[in-house]
Amino acid sequence: MQTLASRIEAAAGSRGTLTFVTGGTVDPVSYGQLHDEARAMALCLQRRGVGPGRHVALLGPTTRSFVTALQAVWLSGATLVVLPLPMRLGSIDDFAQQTRVRLRNADLVLLVIYPDLAPFIEPQPGDPTTISLFDLAAESARANGAAFELPAQDARRLATLQFTSGSTADPKGVMLPNPTICANLDAITAVTQLDPSDVVLVSWLPLFHDMGLVGLLMLPMSTGTDLVLGAPQDFLGAPLRWMQWLSDFGGTATAGPNFSYVLATRALRNASGLDLSRLRIALNGAEPVDPDSLGAFIEAAAPHGMRAGAVFPAFGMAECMIAGTFPEPLAGMRTDTVDLRVLETERYAAPVAEGEGARRLVRLGKPVPGLEMRIVDPETGGLRLEREVGELELRGTSITPGYYKRADVTADLFHDGWLRTGDLAYTVDGELVMCGRIKDVIIVGGRNVFPEDVERAVGIVDGVRAGNVIAFGIDGTNGREGVVVVAETKDTDSAGTRRSVVERVRLAIGLPPKDVVLVAPGTLPKTSSGKLQRSLCRQRYLGDELVPV
Repeated sequence: MQTLASRIEAAAGSRGTLTFVTGGTVDPVSYGQLHDEARAMALCLQRRGVGPGRHVALLGPTTRSFVTALQAVWLSGATLVVLPLPMRLGSIDDFAQQTRVRLRNADLVLLVIYPDLAPFIEPQPGDPTTISLFDLAAESARANGAAFELPAQDARRLATLQFTSGSTADPKGVMLPNPTICANLDAITAVTQLDPSDVVLVSWLPLFHDMGLVGLLMLPMSTGTDLVLGAPQDFLGAPLRWMQWLSDFGGTATAGPNFSYVLATRALRNASGLDLSRLRIALNGAEPVDPDSLGAFIEAAAPHGMRAGAVFPAFGMAECMIAGTFPEPLAGMRTDTVDLRVLETERYAAPVAEGEGARRLVRLGKPVPGLEMRIVDPETGGLRLEREVGELELRGTSITPGYYKRADVTADLFHDGWLRTGDLAYTVDGELVMCGRIKDVIIVGGRNVFPEDVERAVGIVDGVRAGNVIAFGIDGTNGREGVVVVAETKDTDSAGTRRSVVERVRLAIGLPPKDVVLVAPGTLPKTSSGKLQRSLCRQRYLGDELVPV
């Protein structure tokens, strides 16, 4: 069994290139050169006692020296922990608190940190040794050319510890051993028909998130596939840059969560001179895929040469490395339209024609090679038949063995050897269709109302920031839950916006919300990867901590 480090060593001899486009610069570096720099840095890490069985954390933005350090940790034989960056200035306190929890739970021997972030993580007793990324890079530059010996490879070794986002202060470390990582990388390669000689990957995704780290860095780094790498802040500051990189470098594959395609759609409508004709896979995953917004992206990208079949709705999660279910390349977006009332009351996906009372859901493909899936009753564990809604469970070669030093939650993670995802789903012709998270379902009058339906409906209200709406349930009279909507707005007419929200919710689910809270932009709670945190928002609502505009 190969390891990630041995695959990286082999790929260093390829003709592939990693091109950094962070901060408006273009810096191409061959994998061979990057590997030489990483070997020198790995030697410096070894001199500091870093090696097999040790854990090293990195905290910093996407830069060439940061990516070199990532590879250096793997080459040294140590386990890599990439720590999340703060999402916004208003979340600095949460960032510092969450980082400290991860530092405490990861058993680190070394923290490599970007100097500008160091003041937010004040040293405390018991903390690991800390070194500036700049100092490590300077030290490794002096060591470049010195003899480095790759440690003996152990396929059972833990390559990465990927922490979950954590809705409060309890992020869990998903263990990613070498065999499971390599199995998932092989599965991605097989399904996407990856040809390193003719593929150009383009990414702006954060490297502390599994999609960015595993899918769009480990994969090209271990296969020698060309990669164009930007940074999240570059994309968020000007979403058109993502499409421009695809055009300028002839990108054939990319990925992003649903909200990023919404931002790209807006940018494309006013763009000109782009060529997206080589794009073959535009993976949409990491959060629920909205068919309307993905359809809008297809429409906006068509004048720039993108094939409609290039969109690639998929399902994945850190607990299965990243890739769970994939469609066939160039199959495009395929949907399943079902009766919403039957779905909510009987948990059955009854097919209907599009129209009032119908819900359109995206088909997410079949399990990647090495994985199996099944749908079970969340309460009894009994198998569900096709179109019967239940909890999605997975098993196979790329499933995590569990959470690091958390035997309690690891036990709850598995059911008869199958990974419990916590997602409600059903199957159609062997393909996965997702409905929502079990814990987020709002039970109203015997109906299972999915918060995604409410959030999408409210997201199109004038004055509401699309993608920045949270819906959840609260206890009401006679055991009946009420629906609460919290939405970000820039609108000064909050009373008019609130009335519009109430009406949109009534039309979407047949009853008005119990309460509507409009808050300022940038104040909804989100995870480190940008996902909305319903449970934390509900907690703040009940604690009267939300600040209405």
